[in-house]
Amino acid sequence: MKFLNSGKVKDVYDFGDDTLLFNFSNRVSAYDVKFHDEIPQKGKVLCKFAKFWFEQLDVENHFVKAYSDTEIIVKKMQMLPIECVVRGYFYGSMVNRWKSGEITLAADTDTRLAAKLSTPLFDPTTKSEHDVPITKDAAIKQNFVTIDEYDWLSEKSIQIYNKMSLIADAAGFILADLKLEFGKLDGNITLGDSIGPDEYRLWPKASYAPGKIQDAYDKQLLRDWLTEHGYHKQFEKSRKIGQEPVAPQIPSELVQKMTDRYVAAYERTTGFSL
Repeated sequence: MKFLNSGKVKDVYDFGDDTLLFNFSNRVSAYDVKFHDEIPQKGKVLCKFAKFWFEQLDVENHFVKAYSDTEIIVKKMQMLPIECVVRGYFYGSMVNRWKSGEITLAADTDTRLAAKLSTPLFDPTTKSEHDVPITKDAAIKQNFVTIDEYDWLSEKSIQIYNKMSLIADAAGFILADLKLEFGKLDGNITLGDSIGPDEYRLWPKASYAPGKIQDAYDKQLLRDWLTEHGYHKQFEKSRKIGQEPVAPQIPSELVQKMTDRYVAAYERTTGFSL
């Protein structure tokens, strides 16, 4: 088994026979900064969530089987160079982009923080170290995808979001948004990568209310802490002067809270014990 690369969270190996092995670690990143601290149980949760979602969704995907508690085997495929983001609520980077005029929303859109959008919005980004939102025209002009492929990705991504939202709702959660990746396998567009709380925002229904920062059962816990303590602004200042941002130490109580939330999200959503 040959090591291929190490991403922000998972390590990838060539497993042979046109397959790869994904090894999910306890590493964590936020705002494109990798942290030295790890989140116990995170890799196990991400791995088991990936298996759960690939098996739940009625869409062609590259999942083959689980290999261990932190590893899955998937089919090799040529990944498409865009990330398919679906937003169901007015939250995250979408808020600042709307305020700055980068995106336009319908006049009747409720722009209170965390308000539900009238319909889910397909809002793709580029795939790079720092993902950048990309329009349909730009994605086609840059030959990332064809018109038909873009339309298919938009429709399919929203369908997947809606299906996952129903499952989350039954477990007492709101699926606020979702990031998916697709590739080509035997000439067909196929769902790939992984799906878990590093790829979506998950809010408890019991405490949800528009107009405020929402309680999170995902990586947003770390983002909120970084923003609250001024680290996000420090990261941006460092990048503007050409320096690599330095990750602060994550408080032990936040590490424990993230572990507890990741585990609870998996067990409540799936009905399985970790």
